[in-house]
Amino acid sequence: MQVLIINFNLEGISRSEYEGVCNELAPSFAAIPGLISKHWLADEANNTYGGVYLFQDQAALDGFMASELFAGVAGNPALINASAKPFDIIEGPTRITRGM
Repeated sequence: MQVLIINFNLEGISRSEYEGVCNELAPSFAAIPGLISKHWLADEANNTYGGVYLFQDQAALDGFMASELFAGVAGNPALINASAKPFDIIEGPTRITRGM
């Protein structure tokens, strides 16, 4: 499994407006091949938002990062200072802590 963590700040839209867009986009994210789950993040006090994505494998993560959906989010002018960082999962202790 692979994890992708994306963070960004909002510019020109409120959290409420952002959440409305998230609700509209959620089905598109749910349809990503190889996506196990996406957790939508919000830290309104620090204007930091994003997502934690869990993918079945590296190919699924790579496919998402090459997709039009990823490019559309990355190119959205209301989402600034974006970062996308992939991670490997350390499977042994993750199983013990009920991560898989």
